[in-house]
Amino acid sequence: FAPHGQNLDGLTVPVDWTDDTFIPFNWGYAAWVYDKTRVENPPASFAELVTRDDLSLIWQDPRSSASGLALLLWVDQLYGADSGPVWAALSERTVTVTAGWSEAYGLFSEGESDMVLSYTTSPAYHIVAEEDDSKAAAIFEEGHYFMAEVAGVLDGAENPDLAQDFMAYILSPEFQDMIAYGNWSYPSALPRDNWPEVMRDLPLPDTALFYDETQAEDRRSPALDLWLQGMTR
Repeated sequence: FAPHGQNLDGLTVPVDWTDDTFIPFNWGYAAWVYDKTRVENPPASFAELVTRDDLSLIWQDPRSSASGLALLLWVDQLYGADSGPVWAALSERTVTVTAGWSEAYGLFSEGESDMVLSYTTSPAYHIVAEEDDSKAAAIFEEGHYFMAEVAGVLDGAENPDLAQDFMAYILSPEFQDMIAYGNWSYPSALPRDNWPEVMRDLPLPDTALFYDETQAEDRRSPALDLWLQGMTR
């Protein structure tokens, strides 16, 4: 990939984004989403989720799913070398681990679990598209793992000037205004006051947990080893 060549001063993401190759065009937090008609007392922390034996869970495999990988790194940031027992505890309440997000969320929507690994923005879809306010994201006091979708310019692109123009467009208000409802996520270069009301009203965690690209690559393999150990106990 070639350098994106853009001024990132207008980014409104909750982490210090310094990557000179990729630009985030939207972002969100990994979260456990629950059905308020089934769960009256959601966990207020990850530690509470780990110890609660009354909640059934569905989530995604970190080897095949971006959201599953976010969960892996979330647990790694919170527990590090002590992650194995955390995975073992979660596995006891797990209905299934799916290959991807769509399958997991579909099963949750059919009532197969109390909670599903998704995003803090997921309830907005139900509110806007289905006029259903029964879904909510449990906000944890330790913080949530930050996720972003990114764009880059291929090195050797046939029309690099046009590619750079598109990268600039990604950061424009016109493009960013489409993100909330177009991808059910937070815009990366739009102040919160300019988000749709339904997005502004969703609760946000106080702390963004995040590994940069190098850190994530370094932690992925050892974190997966601990996940496998915990899941096979």
